[in-house]
Amino acid sequence: MIDSPPPQALAPTPVDRFNLSPLIRLTLMGLYIALTLPLPFLAQVTQAAVSPQWLWVGLILGAIALWGALSERVLVDDQGIELTYPAWVPRRGWQVAWKDITALKPRSTGQGGLVYYFLDKQGQGYLLPMRVAGFKRLVDRVQQETQIDTQDVRPLAQPWMYFVLLTFTAMLLLMDAWTITTAIGG
Repeated sequence: MIDSPPPQALAPTPVDRFNLSPLIRLTLMGLYIALTLPLPFLAQVTQAAVSPQWLWVGLILGAIALWGALSERVLVDDQGIELTYPAWVPRRGWQVAWKDITALKPRSTGQGGLVYYFLDKQGQGYLLPMRVAGFKRLVDRVQQETQIDTQDVRPLAQPWMYFVLLTFTAMLLLMDAWTITTAIGG
């Protein structure tokens, strides 16, 4: 009789990590900077009631808050899907096991787009993160784990939309440079 090796346990699937798309993060941070950077300079020139120093404090705190909001990440393994934020961000994430997901339901947005919610056995909804890098790979993994058809699921915004917004943001930053130079130069 030949001894066969003992059956090996299936290795757990490694955790896939999906971060917010760098294009989206760059565009939104750039837009924030473009919209707010001139304010302290203009407050100084116009002798506004709000001190430029307070504006700088507010702008820095706002940038930190925005960076925190843009730091969401999705973790996926063979057990389920989880939306998390770094520990310093007070925003709460969520976690749901694959076995508890019963459906992926579309909902229209106020702007006419579609977002999707995972529904669990209790009817609780979890927003499918749609602005992550590797969205197609995420959706394929959702289909693989849940057997829910995801062939019609598309990202909320296409990359070209963010490229257009980034282009306009760059133009706004050029205008900011002129505004700040004029404000400082008097």
